[in-house]
Amino acid sequence: MKVQEQHAPPVQEADTLKRVWAYLRPEMRVFIVAIIAMAVVAGAEGIIPKIVNDLLDKGFGGAYAGKLWHVPALLTGVALVRGVAQFASGYLLSLISNRVLLKMRMQMFERMLHAPALFFHRNTAASLINAVIFEVNQVMQILTGVLITLVRDSLTVLALLIYLFYTNWRLTLVVAVILPVIGFIMSKVNRRLRRLNRDHQALTNTAAYVVEEAAGGYKVVKLHGGEQYEISRFAAMAERLRGYSMRMAVAGGLNQPVTAFLAALALSVILTIAMIQSQSNQTTVGSFTGFVMAMLLLISPLKHLTDLNQPLQRGLTAAEMIFGLIDEPIERQQGGLPLARARGELVFDKVGFRYGDAARPALDNIDFHVSAGEVVALVGPSGSGKTTLVNLVPRFFDPTHGRILLDGKTIDAFSLQDLRRQIAFVSQDVVLFNDTVAANVAYGVHSAADIDMARVERALAAAYLTDVVKGLPQGLQTNIGDNGMKLSGGQRQRLAIARALYKDAPILILDEATSALDSESERQVQAALEALMVGRTTLVIAHRLSTIENADRIVVLDHGRVAEHGTHAELLSAEGLYAGLHRIQFATQ
Repeated sequence: MKVQEQHAPPVQEADTLKRVWAYLRPEMRVFIVAIIAMAVVAGAEGIIPKIVNDLLDKGFGGAYAGKLWHVPALLTGVALVRGVAQFASGYLLSLISNRVLLKMRMQMFERMLHAPALFFHRNTAASLINAVIFEVNQVMQILTGVLITLVRDSLTVLALLIYLFYTNWRLTLVVAVILPVIGFIMSKVNRRLRRLNRDHQALTNTAAYVVEEAAGGYKVVKLHGGEQYEISRFAAMAERLRGYSMRMAVAGGLNQPVTAFLAALALSVILTIAMIQSQSNQTTVGSFTGFVMAMLLLISPLKHLTDLNQPLQRGLTAAEMIFGLIDEPIERQQGGLPLARARGELVFDKVGFRYGDAARPALDNIDFHVSAGEVVALVGPSGSGKTTLVNLVPRFFDPTHGRILLDGKTIDAFSLQDLRRQIAFVSQDVVLFNDTVAANVAYGVHSAADIDMARVERALAAAYLTDVVKGLPQGLQTNIGDNGMKLSGGQRQRLAIARALYKDAPILILDEATSALDSESERQVQAALEALMVGRTTLVIAHRLSTIENADRIVVLDHGRVAEHGTHAELLSAEGLYAGLHRIQFATQ
């Protein structure tokens, strides 16, 4: 087992690098031009020591006498060519990396949107935001900084080594000894850095979630005096992050001092050998100076290459997270039967559902029929399975056993997109978007030019929002802010109802749709909803039993099972669970 654990990370690293390369391959032409530009930069580094060599040996009374203007002209020309090539290589690689990052980011976001509902139960919003927005920037270190350093500095090292070997091969052998030693040290540090980076990113996600909770629940925090508790929670996470950061700094920081020590050791040996050679006229002042200059120029790119390990490991760890999201399975489409407009007949045939490895099922043997156009209310204590049941209709989840039929066919026989087009959903948890009033009402219409404004106005009027919208600065084109923050709670709820009205679907699901309304608004919207329900199959979840007394039928759930069903009068006379709930509610009013 230990051997397998030791060999697993390199395999994962190789697989991750292959996948990154797969994104780079379509940009190969631009990449080759960038490499050529970096080769020019590397070649320029090797020319400078040669110029210094010739200047010292020939410039003082030698072959360069009277032609010294060649030297500054040559140096200026080399610097100009090097600068242009360096800019071109950086620009081209940034172009490639940003194209790749755009592709990755879009793939992640699309896969997230098409992931099944259970995916959002497993992942917090903070971790998804971190992956899609921030972790991609870690990969940028591979695609830009690391890639530029790896290619350009490797070519620079190669060019300088060629010059060094040409100038004095004996001294060059001493320099060459450094490289395998550095490689050995990097391989030892590599595995520890990889593990620390994974743990650090997991902790970062947890810390982000603490911030998200504190910001989202600021009212509860302030009312209950929870500031110190939240501060202590975040301080604990921040302290753990600091500890991991310091361990990463220690592991990554070993590269630089060790490399510097080896370079100093090599320089000492080179100076000794050079002095011995000078005594036997095997070297000149110019060649030795050019050699030392080339060697000093070699130290900087070597240092850059040895410092690549830490950001490379951090980038690869981020890439693993990104590819994990890209590889997330999408919702099961199954059947592809088209469905223009359903009649709305629903049958729940011995339906059961269990969340993951939960101890007991959320739904067990649910069996009832809803006729087209019928209004059926779902009632029961908290945790009885009401919301889970209605979430099965648009296939947010699939039953673990049993089946649901729509117009005589199982719902998984239809195209998923066509099925969901038949359903309008209004929940007690209102979700609005940072967009205009019109765009929120007509959500799902992909172009603003395609929005039917007359239909929007009719939906707003039915939700008693006409006067509210007229009072906004830009009317229908007013941006309502993050989750409708510019509107009151009741206005937000009515805007969600207007969205359902605009959709005009044959099946309507109302999950405590009037919970956030005051008495006056509730009466207005209840009247609008009752008009909307005519001719539509409606499933209503309500805790306030007074709102569903006129339902065609009431299904009472308890612990995931159908406890009883019938009309309001029938259930009251049965003296069962519904009658008990009814007495409790009206006794407290």
